[in-house]
Amino acid sequence: MSFPSLVGAVELDAAELDAADPLANLRHEFDLPKGVYLIGNSLGALPRAARDYVGEEFDRWATLGGEGHFSGQFAWETYHELLTQQLADLTGAQVDEVVAMNSLTVNLHLLLVSFYRPTTERHKVLIEDHAFPSDHFAVESQIRQRGFDPETSLVKVASRPGEETLRTEDLLAAIIEHGEQLALVLLPGVQYYTGQVLPMAEVTATGHRVGAYVGFDLAHAVGNIELNLHDWCVDFAVWCSYKYLNGGPGGVGGAFVHCDFVENRDLSKFLGWWGADPATRFQMATQFEPIPTVESWQLSNAPILPMAALRASLDVIDRAGGMGALREKSERQIEFFDRRLAETFHDRIENITPKAIGQRGCQQALRIVDGVGPQVFEALREERVFCDWREPDVIRVAPVPLYNSFADIDRFVDVLDEIM
Repeated sequence: MSFPSLVGAVELDAAELDAADPLANLRHEFDLPKGVYLIGNSLGALPRAARDYVGEEFDRWATLGGEGHFSGQFAWETYHELLTQQLADLTGAQVDEVVAMNSLTVNLHLLLVSFYRPTTERHKVLIEDHAFPSDHFAVESQIRQRGFDPETSLVKVASRPGEETLRTEDLLAAIIEHGEQLALVLLPGVQYYTGQVLPMAEVTATGHRVGAYVGFDLAHAVGNIELNLHDWCVDFAVWCSYKYLNGGPGGVGGAFVHCDFVENRDLSKFLGWWGADPATRFQMATQFEPIPTVESWQLSNAPILPMAALRASLDVIDRAGGMGALREKSERQIEFFDRRLAETFHDRIENITPKAIGQRGCQQALRIVDGVGPQVFEALREERVFCDWREPDVIRVAPVPLYNSFADIDRFVDVLDEIM
C-alpha cells in the first residue's frame, strides 16, 4: 500500500485526502475514545484484535495451565520470538539484534551496564539538556554508581539562545570537544518536547570517531519514523511500545544491540535465567551460557499478556505495509496540518517543531501566544479533543497515520480556532 501521488495535493481538503488515503480503513481496526484522539505520542489507541489475542492467552492459561509454556504455536517460552521479525523491520535491524522485554528504563539501565564503561580518562556521558527525566535520572544514577560525579561526568548539549531545537553542528561539535573523555553518547531518536528528529546516523559516526559508544532512546521514534539502526551502526537502543506501537499502558519495552556485540562475552552484563541458552536452561545449572543474540540481556520470562496486545498492533502495522507506507501518509498529514495552522492562526500560535520534513515526526509542538496555553488546553479537553500538555508551555498534538484521518486534523484546527 502506498499513498497516491496527488497533483495539487497541497490544495486538497480533508475529505478529498481521506478519500484518496489507502490506509483509511485501518482506522476501523482500533477502538478510539469518543472525540478526536490526537495523543498517540503518549498512549496509542487500542487495537481491536488485542482483545482476541489477549483472550486467547487467558483461554490457554485456563485450559493448559503451566503446560502453556511449552504447548503449541504460541508457547509462552518462545512467545517473544513472535514479535522479533516485526520489531526488526520497524527498527532497521537484524533479527538477532532486537528483543521485546521489560520496560524502557529497565532496558536502558541494563544496556548502560554494558555500554557505559567509564575509566579515569574516559568517563563522560553526553545527553541533551532537555532530556526526558527518566533518561536523565538513569544516566545520573549510573554515573554515581560507577564512582563518578555527574557534575564533571555529565555533558548536556542545549539549543542556542532563542532557539528550541538542537543544531546538528552543535551536537557534533560537542561530541568532538569532549571526545577524549567521552565514554557514551545517549540521545533520543525523536525529542519528546519539540518533536525534532535527531541526526542519528551522523551522531553515531561522530561518536565512534572519537571512541565513544552511541545509544538512543527511541520512545518517540519507533513506529513514527523510518529507522535503520543496523546500517547506522548504532551500538544500542531502547524503546517502549505504548506510544506509536499501541501496545497498551505500561506495555512491554524493546531493546536493540548491534550484532558486533551480541556475542561479546567481555561486555559487563546483568544476568538472568531467561538470557541463558534455552537448550540448557531447564537443566537448572548455574553456569551461564548466553543466547548468542540480544536475547542474552533478558532477565525473566516474558510478560505474555502485554506481548499479546503488542502482537495485535504489529499485525496491523504489517497490513499497512510497514513503516514506509505509514511514513508516507504521515508526511502528507504533516503538510496538511502545517497548511491548516498557517492559514487559520497566522501569528497566534508558534509551532516549535522543525519545519523540514526530514527533521520531524508526526508530533506538532504548539505554543499558544500570550501565555494562555493552559486555559486553551483545558478547553480542548472539555471539547474531547485529546492532545497533551508538557511544561512549561507546549501543547503536543500527534496525528498517527494508522488511525487518524485528515478530518481529525481539520476538527482540531476548527475547535482550537473557536476556543481562541
